[in-house]
Amino acid sequence: MEEKNHYSDEDLKEFKELILGKLEEAKKDLDLLSSTMSHKNDHGTDDTSPTFKLMEDGSDVLSREETAQLALRQQKFVKHLEDALMRIENRTYGICRVTGKLIPKARLLVVPHATLSMEAKEAQQR
Repeated sequence: MEEKNHYSDEDLKEFKELILGKLEEAKKDLDLLSSTMSHKNDHGTDDTSPTFKLMEDGSDVLSREETAQLALRQQKFVKHLEDALMRIENRTYGICRVTGKLIPKARLLVVPHATLSMEAKEAQQR
């Protein structure tokens, strides 16, 4: 039996729908993180006593740093999903960039932006 070297149009359509759903959700999360960083709907300590404000400043900086890190990770995730959509369009989706073999469908359903098979991923981590 000949090994497949790309996914069928039907499979690609299924992956595209999955990725579009994840992309929509990821963009909503990114918007929420961005609005948190820009203090939209801010309910901070700007109008409270100076003593309380000083205590809150340290945790506020830490919270902003954590939010910025989350936003960066989310931006990266959105980019990976957009790249996966591009690979679907040029019919290279699901092909391991190291081995050239088809990434198993089960892996792509869990990690739809994957570009490495488990074989290549494990070899990379050694």
